[in-house]
Amino acid sequence: MVLIYLIVIGAGVGFLATRLLDLRLGVPQTVALGVVGALVGGLLLRIVFAGLGIAGGLLGAFIGAVIVALIVKTLMR
Repeated sequence: MVLIYLIVIGAGVGFLATRLLDLRLGVPQTVALGVVGALVGGLLLRIVFAGLGIAGGLLGAFIGAVIVALIVKTLMR
């Protein structure tokens, strides 16, 4: 259930991350970026800070998506 939650949240977080970093990506790429960032960041933060629960997943998803977006932005240059 947690993976489904992170995938759904990742779609929205990917949109926020691409807008924050001014990346011009299509919808599929934005969703993929958010999902990868949410899975990586959300699961890592949830493991490190298990007491945060859903808030930890949201925060981790956003941080993960921003990190993935930064990597994509760097590679696009």
